[in-house]
Amino acid sequence: MRTFSLKSAQIKKDWVVVDAKDLILGRLSSIVASRLRGKHKPEFTPHMDCGDCVVVINAEKVKVTGNKMTDHVFYWHTGYPGGIKQRTLRERLEGKFPEKVIQKSVERMLPKGPLGQQMLGNLKVCRGGSHPYGGQQPKILDVASMNPKNLKRS
Repeated sequence: MRTFSLKSAQIKKDWVVVDAKDLILGRLSSIVASRLRGKHKPEFTPHMDCGDCVVVINAEKVKVTGNKMTDHVFYWHTGYPGGIKQRTLRERLEGKFPEKVIQKSVERMLPKGPLGQQMLGNLKVCRGGSHPYGGQQPKILDVASMNPKNLKRS
C-alpha cells in the first residue's frame, strides 16, 4: 500500500463563512485553523496548502470565558528605552482593529514558516455582519451547533 500525496493540481478550495457572534475565541480559532489546514478533508496532505478559504464575520462580538477580558494582557516594545506597551483583550476588541484578535489566535495555531503564512492568507476576518466575498458563493459553517460548549451563554 502506498501513501497518498495530494498534487497541487488536485487541490480544490471551498469558501466558508463563520459567524463569530457569541462564540468562544479559542474554540472558534481551533475550528478555523483546522479548516485552513485542510484536516477535515480525506485527502489531507501535511506539506500542501489544501485547506479552505474561511471568512469570519462579526469579529468584534467574539467572547472569552473567565476573567480573560481583563487579565489577558498583550505586551510589545517600541524599540525605544522605556517603550514597553500593553493592552488588555477588552481594549483590543473594543479598539480600532478587533479583527486582529481572531487573526493572531488562528495564526498561532497554524504551522510556522512559509506554509503557515500561505494558509493564513486564506483567512479573511471582517468586522460587522457583512463581507465583500459574496462572489465566491461561500457556504455557511454553523460552529455554534457543532458543540454546545462553542457558544457563550450569559
